[in-house]
Amino acid sequence: MVLNVGRFYAFEKAHRLDPNTSGRGVHQFKTALLQRLERENDPTLMGRVKKSDAREMQDFYQQYYRKYIQALQNAVDKADRAQLSKAYQTANVLFEVLKAVNLTQSMEVDKEILEAQTNVEEKTKIYVPYNILPLDPDSANQPIMRYPEIQAAVFALRNTRGLPWPRDHKKKKDEDILDWLQEMFGFQKDNVANQREHLILLLANVHIRQFPKPDMQPKLDDRALTEVMKKLFKNYKKWCKYLDRKSSLWLPTIQQEVQQRKLLYMGLYLLIWGEAANLRFMPECLCYIYHHMAFELYGMLAGNVSPMTGENVKPAYGGEEEAFLRKVVTPIYEVIRTEAERSKRGKSKHSQWRNYDDLNEYFWSVDCFRLGWPMRADADFFWWLPIEQNHEKNGDDKPSTGRDKWVGKVNFVEIRSFWHIFRSFDRMWSFFILCLQAMIIVASNGSGQPSAIFTGDVFKKVLSIFITAAILKLGQAVLDVILNWKAQRSMSFYVKLRYILKVVSAAAWVIVLPVTYAYTWKNPPGFAQTIKNWFGNNSNSPSLFILAVVTYLAPNMLVAVLFLFPFIRRLLESSNYRIVMLMMWWSQPRLYVGRGMHESAFSLFKYTLFWVLLIITKLAFSFYIEIKPLVGPTKAIMSVRVTNFQWHEFFPRAKNNIGVVIALWAPIILVYFMDTQIWYAIFSTLFGGIYGAFRRLGEIRTLGMLRSRFQSLPGAFNSCLIPAEKGDVKKGILGFFSRSFPEVPSNKEEKAARFAQLWNKIISSFREEDLIDNKEMNLLLVPYWADRDLDLIQWPPFLLASKIPIALDMAKDSDSRDKELKKRILSDYYMKCAVRECYASFKSIIKNLVHGVREKK
Repeated sequence: MVLNVGRFYAFEKAHRLDPNTSGRGVHQFKTALLQRLERENDPTLMGRVKKSDAREMQDFYQQYYRKYIQALQNAVDKADRAQLSKAYQTANVLFEVLKAVNLTQSMEVDKEILEAQTNVEEKTKIYVPYNILPLDPDSANQPIMRYPEIQAAVFALRNTRGLPWPRDHKKKKDEDILDWLQEMFGFQKDNVANQREHLILLLANVHIRQFPKPDMQPKLDDRALTEVMKKLFKNYKKWCKYLDRKSSLWLPTIQQEVQQRKLLYMGLYLLIWGEAANLRFMPECLCYIYHHMAFELYGMLAGNVSPMTGENVKPAYGGEEEAFLRKVVTPIYEVIRTEAERSKRGKSKHSQWRNYDDLNEYFWSVDCFRLGWPMRADADFFWWLPIEQNHEKNGDDKPSTGRDKWVGKVNFVEIRSFWHIFRSFDRMWSFFILCLQAMIIVASNGSGQPSAIFTGDVFKKVLSIFITAAILKLGQAVLDVILNWKAQRSMSFYVKLRYILKVVSAAAWVIVLPVTYAYTWKNPPGFAQTIKNWFGNNSNSPSLFILAVVTYLAPNMLVAVLFLFPFIRRLLESSNYRIVMLMMWWSQPRLYVGRGMHESAFSLFKYTLFWVLLIITKLAFSFYIEIKPLVGPTKAIMSVRVTNFQWHEFFPRAKNNIGVVIALWAPIILVYFMDTQIWYAIFSTLFGGIYGAFRRLGEIRTLGMLRSRFQSLPGAFNSCLIPAEKGDVKKGILGFFSRSFPEVPSNKEEKAARFAQLWNKIISSFREEDLIDNKEMNLLLVPYWADRDLDLIQWPPFLLASKIPIALDMAKDSDSRDKELKKRILSDYYMKCAVRECYASFKSIIKNLVHGVREKK
């Protein structure tokens, strides 16, 4: 009867909330519920005991309150807290249905029921839902709340001494600093509850890991507090340093207040993060918000006076309920939502909308402080274009009047072009082109051997590769300007100046290097003679070209030195000194992310060794197999004079069969540029095979090999996934190649249990994916949860299968020769384990069956 009344109330409430049935799944819910009510209405009325639904509901509520809630409250151990919380929630729902039924039938609720419901509502406020830690006053006896580290963190958070509470504040029991932050800044109630548990667990986990161990008294270790604060504010401090701003983390001079102030700063950051929603994808935006709110927090605690109002500093957005969500998060989220709509699911041009990275990059510049605090609604960050305004209507990308205040892209605008193939791998293409030119020169002059490069004329001709490098550098600089043209609106002046100077510098070297190169020859060949005629046919000056080449290569030599010493480059990229920033500015734009991210020297050595060997092999193969064999035929073809071309339109002034030369060299050139992939596949296979052999990858391939090597698996697991003791770690080349795993001794139950949990998880996942059946799973599982009284490591049954019958047959055939039998059993490790486990199991069973001290002896 009560169940049917509840269904009627649920149907009516669903209809009131959504009378038009427009919500998702509402129509199906109403239809199914109505059919159920019509089908069970008559049988329910026949089974009703009381005269009316209201009386029936009151009687059921009283029975539920006495049977469940009072019984759980009067229990000695306070029963299960989750069960008690669920009972209170159920009582609230029953009372809601009871009120609705009484209102329909014009009846008053009994005074006894109202008193019971008042008690339920008070307890419901106390027994709030929680994730891990029950922090209400009645949960102090819960096991997890008895840990000293949890008590220390809770005790530190509840130190609210000296905090300026609002005048209309109603004091509650067990208030902490997060409650004060909620009152002052207007955070959501559930967010405060979640971050309270979050902060307590963070502090407790670090507190228990301190060495030497802190005192067992409930006092939070200052080292733990400092460590957590350092991790939380690592990005914020880095952001302040990057923008050359002082952080808002001001600590008091009184030592007793330092811990409370640190907890306030950490609590404020976690509350901002917990309520930020999609703003979490913009970490520097959160840094901006926290920077201003932390400064307000410092002003309130220090008692500063606002110069605008003449009163004590107060939060800019007030402490009303959900003020932070409505006034800080929502405006920024609206910008994100609008930009996402403008993207048209990624179909719009990349230059016409901003994603999370573009919006976050706005806070990589000091200009972000133009937003102010409170943030100005008319700031350029909050300006967006209407969705209807699209450049494609005009057929060009000219900015319209509506784009004047739109920030747009900040650092990068994607342009889809095949030129990205060259731009993305420009160093590789330039290197291969220069090597091709050098190899052709060496193969075509002198003896045609690589040693010919040391002869004077050949060496001078090889030096012409620097002119080619300058031309390629100019093409790269021009290509950078073209592909970044759409971002020129939002670029800073210094970035634009860098692109212009790159083009001018590259163009200058294209002029300087050929001119100085022409003066290295007395009788320069080809175009060098033309250049010399332009600038005057004076005496040659090789030293001038050498000086120009050294000057041209100076930046590259500096980059090479920094490549060899990555720690120096890491320091330079993270430095804020002006001279260092100027040096690094020329090589790449200064960005907030990606600075100082370099591998270790040993990793760079391995990487460089791999590619040096690969490129030497590739160039040697290309020189001897591809280029040198074509030099002779090319010279022979070019020596034949052709006076009558059939396709003279293509080669109107040609005196040689240049078309045959092009046809001869074209496939070789293509193979030369593409065979690096083949060499990479070969070298990856070789190095991977050698590395895998030393690391013993793929060593266990069959079930027999698994049985023979299973004993070393726990040792391998402990060596790879558990931190080793100091002095046991092998470093350098020996540590890189060495991979020997010791077997776990029989007395290392703890380490074996760690491995057993991981192994069982793997086997259980095999069963969940239906790779094995239940019988196979039971054979493969390690019974680490078995009886600890056995005092031995238990191996999975598939290793011990058939060992006991074989041992019994061996015992029958031993003819009472115990030493020989023992020697044969000990020769098989798993047979020995099976016999020991069988004996220990029988011994444990007999001890449990036999009663009395004398009988057990």
